[in-house]
Amino acid sequence: MTLRVIGLMSGTSLDGIDAALVEIDGTTTDDVAVRMTGFVSVPFTDAQRAASHDAIVAGTAEALCGLHADLGEWLADAALRVCTESGVPVESVDAIGSHGQTVWHRPAADGRRGATLQLGDAATIAERTGRPVVHDFRPRDVAAGGQGAPLVPWVDQLLFSLPDRARALQNLGGIGNVTRVPRRGSPEPVFAFDTGPANALIDAAVEIATDGRHRFDRDGRLAAQGTVDEALLADLLRHPYFAAEPPKSTGREEFGRPFVERLVEVLRPEGDKDWMDLVATLTELTARTVADAYTRWIIPRGVDEVVLTGGGARNPTLAGRIRTLLAPLPVTDGAALGVDPDAKEAVAFAVLAWAHLNRIPANVPAATGAAGPRVLGSYTPGA
Repeated sequence: MTLRVIGLMSGTSLDGIDAALVEIDGTTTDDVAVRMTGFVSVPFTDAQRAASHDAIVAGTAEALCGLHADLGEWLADAALRVCTESGVPVESVDAIGSHGQTVWHRPAADGRRGATLQLGDAATIAERTGRPVVHDFRPRDVAAGGQGAPLVPWVDQLLFSLPDRARALQNLGGIGNVTRVPRRGSPEPVFAFDTGPANALIDAAVEIATDGRHRFDRDGRLAAQGTVDEALLADLLRHPYFAAEPPKSTGREEFGRPFVERLVEVLRPEGDKDWMDLVATLTELTARTVADAYTRWIIPRGVDEVVLTGGGARNPTLAGRIRTLLAPLPVTDGAALGVDPDAKEAVAFAVLAWAHLNRIPANVPAATGAAGPRVLGSYTPGA
């Protein structure tokens, strides 16, 4: 049995929506085969990005309500676009898996249960496309006592395990996350957690420094021209998140623009050199926290190679520092996975939708801390 599924992903970088058209054969993890047949990345307009960012930072109930509906429209448009560009009628799509946009993520702590909120109205997606939608993947794991994140380790193991080596798949989106995938057939569980900030702090610093003219450090040029402030870096590395034991997850609520704005208030950078030094320091923070997470929790479990994906993998300054800090461990780019690295997470949500439709638990309790395996997602019928 073959299902045609669209995976939709809007990540912590707030740069747009990725839509992957995927054909999935099989009904169990033993006979599954996945092929991506189409992919589009639809950038947010300035207004869309501002609305999403403002809702995350300080959204009113009215703003969040409006964004929920608007995101539904934008997600539906991306789904329709990937069908059009792939020459596939939307009526032939069996389901859409939509992650939506995380606007707040609060892991469980100090006896308080966790909570997570992703916006992007599934009813609107279903109405505009006529196709059923699987959505809200995180809340079931959270309700079971888990972090609700990372969400993709189950897919990482299903699609990217190898018989001869253990892999660490390091995503560098707005937030960094790692999945250690054991050798195929190994009884070891998948191990995964958020390493901390990846691009979120760097992007925020660039945007503030340029008054919004630039939104990221293209090719790591600013960081390469700056000098790391070792005293500031040492202070930032003392953030309690980095030493906390997994399972753990984080987001822009902790490592987003307000974090950088507080730094700017204290540092008061003046001139290009000060800003380049800040970008260099935040880039080094990402690299050091990734490397430190590996030293503490990944390398002791055994790993043969690291695969970098996400926008940060295209930043040669950041990727180069990670390679240096992890040497002699081999570090390669996402092309090694056999899937377009930019499409990896959108493909993952297509597969998670497939798992929901087949009633297959797709969380990883060892990674999230949930009480046990759970079928993830909610279902909204199509036409």
